[in-house]
Amino acid sequence: MKKYLLVGVSAFVLGAGSMAYLSQQALASAEPRNRTYKMLELFGDVVETVEKQYVTEVDEKKLIEAALDGMITSLDPHSNYLTPEGLADMRDQTRGEYGGLGIEVTSEDGVVKVISPMDDTPAFRAGIKPGDYITAVNGQSIVGLSVNDAVKQMRGKPGEAVTLSIARARSNTFDVKIVREVIKTKSAIGRLEGDYAYLRVSAFNEQTTDDARAVLENLKAKNPKLKGVILDLRNNPGGLLDQAVGISDLFLEGGEIVSQRGRNPRDIERYNAHPGDVTGGLPLVVLINSGSASASEIVAGALQDRKRAELIGLTSFGKGSVQTLLPLHGGADGAIKLTTARYYTPSGRSIQKTGIAPDLEVAQTREEAQVIANRAFQYSEASLRNALTADEGKTRVGAHEPAEAPPADFNTKTDDFQLSRAKDVLKYGSVAATPKLPKPTAKLADVVKSKSESAPDSKADTKSEAKPAPKGKPE
Repeated sequence: MKKYLLVGVSAFVLGAGSMAYLSQQALASAEPRNRTYKMLELFGDVVETVEKQYVTEVDEKKLIEAALDGMITSLDPHSNYLTPEGLADMRDQTRGEYGGLGIEVTSEDGVVKVISPMDDTPAFRAGIKPGDYITAVNGQSIVGLSVNDAVKQMRGKPGEAVTLSIARARSNTFDVKIVREVIKTKSAIGRLEGDYAYLRVSAFNEQTTDDARAVLENLKAKNPKLKGVILDLRNNPGGLLDQAVGISDLFLEGGEIVSQRGRNPRDIERYNAHPGDVTGGLPLVVLINSGSASASEIVAGALQDRKRAELIGLTSFGKGSVQTLLPLHGGADGAIKLTTARYYTPSGRSIQKTGIAPDLEVAQTREEAQVIANRAFQYSEASLRNALTADEGKTRVGAHEPAEAPPADFNTKTDDFQLSRAKDVLKYGSVAATPKLPKPTAKLADVVKSKSESAPDSKADTKSEAKPAPKGKPE
């Protein structure tokens, strides 16, 4: 009896302990929920106070939409809340036809910043550049507005003019007058460059892979003896993931193209190529620069990792995060564009913040080489204040002298130096086999050195090193 009694007592004690443990767990899990409810109550109090006491009447709907957008955009530069109108605009854009200026933008500290102008659009022809800040539209400041609200002000009826105030590094703010057009993005075009096929992919919309396939087949028909292909992804701001996979698949016979990994380490989704290289295995070179972002980095990273292509140009933008569009009540209340994962190349490299480095680094102009030598003027994902981390402890390459830049006798106004070097790589068979040009000497280093040598004391040395060198006029 004593034995059974002890067993029974032990069971009772264990049961009581389990109940106490479960109660503690329930209380612990309830605490964050209670804090959330308390903050939601605070939010309601703030809205009510603003409605009653603000100097003028407020629009409740706009007030709450702004709060929603502020909450989401505080997470990272690529997450935001879309109103029903904003959701419709985004769907128009991914279909490849919409009204506007043709600029891919983001927000940095409440200021609209250009990722890249799209090829052959009003913004492109007006000379808008990656890294430009748009501070006002038609004289009205847009500083502090959400990206969606700022874009609304830039869009309008085709044929109407809009004036953008542009702030650019090492330049005074200036105005640019641009006439709106219906933007019909033909995201893939091509031409023959001697015995090489040149394929320009400027964005990734719903037609990109089909357009690119048609361009390549047309160029092969024009010259059945093609010796190589140049894929130009410079200043390509990205777009749809499935189209990045599709473009990569055109040149691969199989294997992984990209993977995306979410919060849960086991939550991995892989995208693979199918048999069939549309070029038949022709040598391939890919052109990238700091304006190559997102989907274009997926393509460049996949082709580089799979040893299918060599990359020429500059390190890409570094936007390696996945945004998922989450409609609210079927889109009736808009949607949340939320960062849900990071992209990884086939070898497991994270694209986020670090970007994709080229096999042969080539500055397009001598002025661009000087920009690369001065970190303060570089624009990339890493320069965005609340950008998602790289998740592998790596950092983007800092200020340095690029490996190559145009020699003094190269006319950068009429010729494309990076394209010229891409053709050289195809001609010689690889980056390793291509004769290298003398490494350019960064003007910044020369200026700092000369001032330091002539300075009378260490205080003057410090002052001269801190002073940035003048930037040449953009070409």
